[in-house]
This record gives sequence, structure tokens and C-alpha cells, in this order.
Amino acid sequence: MKTTVVAACALLATIATISVAWAGQPPPVELVDVYHGKVDVTNYWVSEKYDGVRGYWDGQQMRTRGGSVVDLPAWFTAHFPTTPMDGELWAGYGRFSTASTLVRTAGPKDPGWHAISYRVFDLPGRNDDFDDRVPAIRRTVARIDDPWVVAVRQFHVADKDTLQAALENVLARGGEGLVLHRGSRDYTPGRHAGLLKVKPYRDAEARVVGINPGHGRLHGMMGSLEVRMPDGRQFAIGTGFTDEQRADPPPVGSWITFRYQGTTATGLPRFARFLRRRTGGPPPEITADGHAAAPEAEGIEADDDA
Repeated sequence: MKTTVVAACALLATIATISVAWAGQPPPVELVDVYHGKVDVTNYWVSEKYDGVRGYWDGQQMRTRGGSVVDLPAWFTAHFPTTPMDGELWAGYGRFSTASTLVRTAGPKDPGWHAISYRVFDLPGRNDDFDDRVPAIRRTVARIDDPWVVAVRQFHVADKDTLQAALENVLARGGEGLVLHRGSRDYTPGRHAGLLKVKPYRDAEARVVGINPGHGRLHGMMGSLEVRMPDGRQFAIGTGFTDEQRADPPPVGSWITFRYQGTTATGLPRFARFLRRRTGGPPPEITADGHAAAPEAEGIEADDDA
């Protein structure tokens, strides 16, 4: 008994030390790549991709992908384990801005937290593969036993046609897409972790480098944003903005997320459409000069919307 107690105390001390050391730093999370249809889908678990804010529970506190501590109410995490969980703080379909605003600005007494759920999709502290982590996720959430904590449903598909049908079902109810998670992989922070995103479009990040004036009805407002991607590609985005956003556009130097469908013959995003401003700046893996390392895995393209 004494040995068990000592070991438990040592584990808690280690978690506390890690929590302090990571404060303000991006947590070691897995990041998704883009599915191109070149893998055997039967080797993967499939789940819905929720459009919320990434929330990494380190055993003591919740942090965003960028490392900011989320000021959650005590009741929200009262039954959370002292071991890590990875998931999404989600406000519902079409309500990303609600979740983002709460995470960035709300205090623990804000009633808006009652509309947020925590969708758990992994357990980073375990040393086994995802096939074994899936039932462990379900057991962990069952022990928490709070209605706002949900184990993300993980399932298998027989082939690519079944995967496409699952994607269409998610899109029909207002969802964003699917995630494939290779069953044989352990929890591996960074890219090429066995995670693939399945969506009818792609998202990417770019820095605003210029504001082009509008004409005609848009006279006196922004007509388009001149943006530059981390790999140096530069182009203009002129759709997806409300009149309010055109009157007060994201400033030069800020970062935005945009949506597109494939690329042109010259390699530029096709049908690029403004999605939202990244209030937290660039993704954590983007360097100070706005560049990111190119993905190395053959047939897989990195995606900044992880």
C-alpha cells in the first residue's frame, strides 16, 4: 500500500511539474493531414470533425492548441482525471465564433459555458495504440459522467464509398467533415501522426499583406485582401466578407483562415473564400517570419486547420 501511495504521489508531482513547464506553450498535440484517397480506409477509425476550439486537458488545466490557458468554471472540470485528454470545446453547428469568443474572453462565471461541450477524441498520456485508446476514451468519459463531456464516436467503414456516405451524412446536418485515425498508431505530436481530415473543401492560413479598395457598391470599403501563405504564394481574396467586415477589414499583418477547392494550374488556391480572422495569430507551427516546413509524407498534404 505504501509503495502504491508513493507512486501515485510521484505521478501527480510529475503532472504538476509538466503543467507548470507547459504554461503558455503549445501543448504536444497531434495535427491532421489531408486525406487524398490513397490509404486503405479499413485500417482507420472514423469520427466527425467538430468545428470548435482545440482543448488539451493536461491533468490540471485546459489549454488551447496555441498554449493559452482556458479559464473554465470549476464545475466544468470538477470530475476530470489527473491524466491528459485531447478534445474540442464545441458550441454546436455553425457556432464556432461563440466557442472562440468564450475561450478567448470569458471568465469562469460567464453563463455561456453552459452551452459548451467538451468532445474527447484522444488520451495523450497512454502508451498504447489508438485501437486500445478508443475503449479507454469511452471508459474515461463514463467515469467523468457529466453531460457536457462526450466521447467522440469512433467507427469503421468498409470502403471509400461508405466513407463518402458518412461524410455526406455529417455535411447534411451542418457538420464540417470527418477525421481518419490509424488504429495502429500511438499518440504522436505533430504532423504525420496517422490523422487525416476528410472534407469537401480545404482550409488554409495566410497573412494579410495589403488591402485593395472596393469599387461600385463597395466604394469606400475593402474590395479584397492581398494575402501571402507561409510557402510564399500571394493572391487576393475578395469573397466571403460581410459589409461590416469590408468596412473594418483584418489589418495588414494579421492572419486569416480561408477556404478553397483545389489549386489552379499556377498553384494558387482555387475559389478562395474568406472564412474568419485568426485572433490568436498564426498557427503555432508557423515560424516568426511566417514560414512553415513543407510536409514530407508522400501523398499527404499538411493542413493548418488541425
